[in-house]
Amino acid sequence: MSSQPETISLRTLYVGAFVVLLALGVRATFGLFMQPMGLDRGWGRDVFSMAFAIQNIVWGVGSIFMGMLADRYGSGRTIALGAVLYVLGMIGMRLVHGELALYMTAGVLVGLGQAGTTFPVILPVVARAVPPAYRSTAMGIASAGGSMGQFAVVPTGQWLISTMDWTGALWVLSLFVAAGVPLASYLRGKPAATAGGDHSLSTAIRQAMAHKSFHFLFWSYAVCGFHTAFITLHLPAYLADGGLTATHGAIAIALIGLFNVAGCFYAGKLGGAYSKKTLLAAVYFLRAFGILFLISVPLTPTVAYIFAAWMGLFWLGTVPLTQGLIGQIYGLRYASTLSGIAFLGHQIGSFVGVWLGGYAYQTTGSYTSVWLAGIALAVAAAALCLPIKEEPLARPAAA
Repeated sequence: MSSQPETISLRTLYVGAFVVLLALGVRATFGLFMQPMGLDRGWGRDVFSMAFAIQNIVWGVGSIFMGMLADRYGSGRTIALGAVLYVLGMIGMRLVHGELALYMTAGVLVGLGQAGTTFPVILPVVARAVPPAYRSTAMGIASAGGSMGQFAVVPTGQWLISTMDWTGALWVLSLFVAAGVPLASYLRGKPAATAGGDHSLSTAIRQAMAHKSFHFLFWSYAVCGFHTAFITLHLPAYLADGGLTATHGAIAIALIGLFNVAGCFYAGKLGGAYSKKTLLAAVYFLRAFGILFLISVPLTPTVAYIFAAWMGLFWLGTVPLTQGLIGQIYGLRYASTLSGIAFLGHQIGSFVGVWLGGYAYQTTGSYTSVWLAGIALAVAAAALCLPIKEEPLARPAAA
């Protein structure tokens, strides 16, 4: 009998990781569509940048409401809803011809879909399913699912575009996302009132907002979003501008995902044994060296792959550490909602990174200024993490 809870915990962990794999794997392919869709529709990089900037900010704002839905009505329903919205956005992206329609489909619908099928909703489910001693490691494994998706789905997406054109590729990728609907039945449940106290949601939010450490997490997470969104969307185009091919860009994005499987796993595992805030600061600081390397040496396939491997080691390792700190400091009762609020910071950074990349290229013909900003922000994020107080807050009693 004792093995049954263990079996359920493992099932929750692996299904959650697989849903994140599909959701983030498909998202990581969007940079591959920028050039073929732009040629067919007559759109510049600024149009795509705005569409995916909208997607990122909607993803962030939507994560708060999806987190509330998960805390109140259960995670299974929320994940299924997110998967349906994601699929509708992908299909709409295939059919649209105008810029506004692209913003509503690839931007709004896909952003809402990602809010319901990614970390803010799924990681609290995983955290509740495993014993506290294994919680940080489990969240690292679930986060690695997103990286494995980047490794597996991006080359698949490039192959689909090459063989079926971008239109057929979007149909197939939308089927990948649709698998999240039946899988959501294995991720049902909502937190018990005793998971971190019986205080209200509004009390939990006010308590977090009054705590300086939550603001440090919020804005350091914004830097993570700036880096990952800018690189995911613009790295293939940056490499093409430097004389490399679309295949080199796809391989680089895939390598980021492959190396981040180890990065996420060890970030989660080390976070269970050492100070999470110190590890988080190190992750941000070490990103700066990868960017500096890329812009300081002549661009070759080898340079692109070394950069991708280095950034991959520190790519989504921020996620289990940030989410772990939220659960550790503020408890699990409203972890989905508080994670969604913190994730809004990530997506504000994503919005700025994606939009600024397109704007800088359209106005200067170069991404250099954005890379330099990325280095400065990495150092700033590391400095923000160090003052975080990791001790659990006392939960106020219900009125």
